[in-house]
Amino acid sequence: MKTNEPLSPPSRHTTALTRRHLFQLGGASALLATTPLAARGFGRGFTHGVASGEPGPDKVLLWTRFVAGQDTWLEFQVSENGDFTDVVAGGSARASAETDWCAKAWADGLRDGRWYYYRFIAPDGSMSEVGRTRTLPGESIDRFRLAVFSCSNFGFGYFNAYAHAAEVDDADLALHLGDYIYEYRRGSYPDPERAIPERELWPEQEIVALADYRLRYATYRADPDLRRIHQMLPMIAVWDDHESANDSWKGGAENHQSETEGDWEARKAAAKRAYREWMPVSDEPYAEYQVGDLATLYRLDTRLEGREKQFDIGALMKGRQSAEEIAAALKAFHDGDYADPARQMLGAEQEAWLGNALKRSRQSGRQWQVLVQQVVMGRLATPPGLVDALGADAPDYVRRRLTAAALSSRAGLPANMDAWDGYPAARERLLASALEAEANLLVLAGDSHNSWAFNLDHRGVNAGVEFGVQSVTSPGLEGYLGAIAPDVLSRDLVEHNAGLKYADTSQRGYALVELTPEAASAEYRYVETIRTRSTALAGTMRLDTTAGSRALAS
Repeated sequence: MKTNEPLSPPSRHTTALTRRHLFQLGGASALLATTPLAARGFGRGFTHGVASGEPGPDKVLLWTRFVAGQDTWLEFQVSENGDFTDVVAGGSARASAETDWCAKAWADGLRDGRWYYYRFIAPDGSMSEVGRTRTLPGESIDRFRLAVFSCSNFGFGYFNAYAHAAEVDDADLALHLGDYIYEYRRGSYPDPERAIPERELWPEQEIVALADYRLRYATYRADPDLRRIHQMLPMIAVWDDHESANDSWKGGAENHQSETEGDWEARKAAAKRAYREWMPVSDEPYAEYQVGDLATLYRLDTRLEGREKQFDIGALMKGRQSAEEIAAALKAFHDGDYADPARQMLGAEQEAWLGNALKRSRQSGRQWQVLVQQVVMGRLATPPGLVDALGADAPDYVRRRLTAAALSSRAGLPANMDAWDGYPAARERLLASALEAEANLLVLAGDSHNSWAFNLDHRGVNAGVEFGVQSVTSPGLEGYLGAIAPDVLSRDLVEHNAGLKYADTSQRGYALVELTPEAASAEYRYVETIRTRSTALAGTMRLDTTAGSRALAS
């Protein structure tokens, strides 16, 4: 890893004058925002800052929360300067108990590729914090930068990745690839031994009902660093599984038990509703965004829209005593159900939409086609030799899990059936459509908590590149493979998986993805700690791909 590589210099978008408005969040107000009282929404007035999202060349979606005793119409103002001496757009948004007091409104009629400042004003004259946002470029552009985040578990640590991105201020847009919140009860994930005591989770129980989901968002959004990144950058966000329940699919979830937690459709509807209330997102399940003539971004739903149920390798092995029995069962599965050509990840409608959208983007002359989606697409199998590297002190449950994964690997099966690896026919259809469109495909992925960089191929032909982004706080493979040194684990994974060119399995942070007409790159930024609030980095790693190569630079 390149530990001494310098960061790119901060941008000059924010002047000393406007910083005074942007950084109203701090000091006593930041402490207030993290108290249980504020998290539970008992405050009045503007309680959770501001946010923006869904940018276009002439519009952006604005968000705030205003708690009152009755429905309240808020005014919003948009200006090209932080003092609002020249208001260029405005309108109104309703804060209501029906939407948990969250208010959203489109600011339109804006100019493309511009930074703007915005605020909300209540009828009593009180004002929200000042937010900053940006419209997408409308024409030619020579560089665009994305701050990419995923998997931000509140209890495991501080959101230093958000804090660093806000501090260096060198991105044009934030992307969140999912697991923005987690659904587990307090003391479960993380357990008390690994939890940060000061980061008290509300509600205490697992979230199932609409009120539960709303309170969990209120808890997360009270975090000052999460508020800050929303305050400074527009965000395109997608949900993954923990915004509803672990390993969710369209018809259920691993962490949903109907006998005690009710109907899955009701829980899924509650999860979707709370997400759309609390996030600066539209109600569209998937969408595309044009970045001038440089790129098209595709926000996908790989989780709830069309995904079929995940395969369960553990159930397949259960009750089989010998290695021979297990191997035979795995081979039969590999050649049978696993290879089902009709198996769906996106669903037929979304899959067809994406194929056509890729073609439109290339035909319009845009250089990059970027998938903003949740789960890892590259092929990743467990190196069988990792079992030998565990050492004598490894817990039995870890040894059993890794032994089962090694047996699956010998049968040609992947390590994670919840990723695209569990839907090989759907992946091949997507990659084939990208090649047919002559796309410069760049796939962004979260979910795994670790950093990955893959070359993606379709039947031996380069089809694109994937940057898998490490988590903000959620633990990676070091959490249960701690007996194996991280450098050994990463090396063995890269050596065993032909498409995998880089892996880091033990560090937290985010990635800065840069697009230019000639190349795309990802700078993985690893925070020094998540146990205390800090913006210090432990190091960075940068990887590049050249337009037209559909492969990482060697």
